[in-house]
Amino acid sequence: MLQNLFQWYLDNQNKIVKKYNGKYIVIKDNSIVGSYNSDIEALLDSEKKYEIGTFLIQRCSPGTEAYTQNFSSRVNFN
Repeated sequence: MLQNLFQWYLDNQNKIVKKYNGKYIVIKDNSIVGSYNSDIEALLDSEKKYEIGTFLIQRCSPGTEAYTQNFSSRVNFN
């Protein structure tokens, strides 16, 4: 279910960013049901209204940086 909500976000990202850039949005049933300044605020309000696991909280920003993480290490195996 969450994967489908995330895919909906990706499919509509450009349009959504124009309205909600920099906000944390709550997605449920392929629509935006809330917009918040922090992820904690989004979670605390949304869990009062919806069952956990039925909504997605996503930071709204252009590109991939809001949902991509890169890790690096200085480990040398020589």
